[in-house]
Amino acid sequence: MATLAGRCYCSKLRFSVEGPVRNLCVCHCESCRRAAGAAFVAWGTVDDRCFQVLSGSLSLIRISLEVERGFCDACGTSLTYRHARRSGEIDFTLVSLDDPTLLQPQAHIWVQDKLPWVEIVDGLPRYETVPPDAGA
Repeated sequence: MATLAGRCYCSKLRFSVEGPVRNLCVCHCESCRRAAGAAFVAWGTVDDRCFQVLSGSLSLIRISLEVERGFCDACGTSLTYRHARRSGEIDFTLVSLDDPTLLQPQAHIWVQDKLPWVEIVDGLPRYETVPPDAGA
């Protein structure tokens, strides 16, 4: 099982992820867009025990009763997402990996929230919200 390394923008927060990484996706929901200040966010999911902060501090903000987001307390880089319906799992931003080319998204989710000026032309599956077998 490969271990992947990642970091925030300022490099104060470093983390590791042990596979397997699943739910590789690009999320177009308004919540992700606003949290990251971007048109969409690429995510991967691992079990909680497979994500480890190595240095720095992951600050957490509860967005709703069910959702918690994590970010670097020094530079503000958006790094993690947790949903109560998927307890025991954590999502992390794929582009925060030291080598963001290692994992590629396999689907687009929350396409119903996609900005009108974003064109999806990669041929990956698209879901209006989430795939039928996904929790949140």
